[in-house]
Amino acid sequence: MSQDWEIAIQRTINNNVPRVHRILENHKYILDLAKKLREAKMRVLSDLETYVEQTLESVKRTGGNAYFVNNAEEAKEIVGKIVGKGKIVVFGKSMVAYESGIRKYLQQLGNEVWETDLGEFLIQLADEPPSHIIAPAVHMTKERVAKLLKEKLGFDVSESSSHEELVQKVREFLRNKFLSANVGITGANAVAADVGSIVLVENEGNIRMSTVVPPVHIAIVGVEKIVPTLEDALIEALVQAAYAGLYPPTYINVTSGPSSTGDIEMKRVSPAHGPKEFHLILVDNGRLKASKDPILREALLCIRCGRCHLHCPIYRILDGNWGDAPYSGPMGAMWSYIIYNDYKPALYCTHSGNCKEVCPMKINIPRVLEYIKYMGNKQRSDK
Repeated sequence: MSQDWEIAIQRTINNNVPRVHRILENHKYILDLAKKLREAKMRVLSDLETYVEQTLESVKRTGGNAYFVNNAEEAKEIVGKIVGKGKIVVFGKSMVAYESGIRKYLQQLGNEVWETDLGEFLIQLADEPPSHIIAPAVHMTKERVAKLLKEKLGFDVSESSSHEELVQKVREFLRNKFLSANVGITGANAVAADVGSIVLVENEGNIRMSTVVPPVHIAIVGVEKIVPTLEDALIEALVQAAYAGLYPPTYINVTSGPSSTGDIEMKRVSPAHGPKEFHLILVDNGRLKASKDPILREALLCIRCGRCHLHCPIYRILDGNWGDAPYSGPMGAMWSYIIYNDYKPALYCTHSGNCKEVCPMKINIPRVLEYIKYMGNKQRSDK
């Protein structure tokens, strides 16, 4: 275990794990919401194609544009056509955009592209993969962050700079990017099939700016993020925030098509002050196939809270380098197989069972990883 990683992860555990326990103890209704959310998500996963079609129709009804794509290449093609070349693009955190290689693809087309989530911004500067699903730069100490900002962007900071000073410098740099951006790209914590709205939960405010300031907003989302109703989508935001240890969340954003107003004779028209275009791209990339497997289907329940990481001994031993980016830790071992057909990360699991105990969706992660090991051995024997 590297010294930097050991220091960074211990600080993270000390900050996060007790806080999640306090949140769940003080707000016991979260446990009931998590149970209700699991039931709603299971209904969708049992008939995913139908819910995909409903979602596409709902988005179009609100004046947005909606697409279903089979893989990363199709996702890049659509995003490339919408964005074009020579644009300034700001990213709110999106695992599916990372999975699909969207940022680097847009850069290759000649666009200036910036991640605006602080953790994603740092790993973009370092050109490193994320090490945690919620806190992608969790492997970086404060001292390394200061060094990175000074070397890459010339910021006037040092290893003795405070957390607040480092955040302020990044804030100042990115503010100009927000104000001049042509396109904002985000993911979504949940998508409501009944109305076509996406829900995003955050604390920094970067997602809010990425979805409202640029004239075009693109949301790239895995189909497993679909839930039956807007109520379910809002519940997912609350549960995710609580189990991530950031509760109450600073912001919950709901986007339903392009901006609109009804202030003249109560007739709703678009656009208003916000984006004039909204595009939702629903990505398959192995998810539909997994939804038809009674064991792999459970992995699709994951709400990306990252709690399993901090309770897993293997994640700590491997310095966070477990799974195929952007998916790491116990949940990443499952998703590496679903998305990339890579069973090797599952082989590291020792089945301590901590991940299952702390998962808000009660995913039996050890059982799923045991199944993936079996499927991997079967693949090798078939060759």
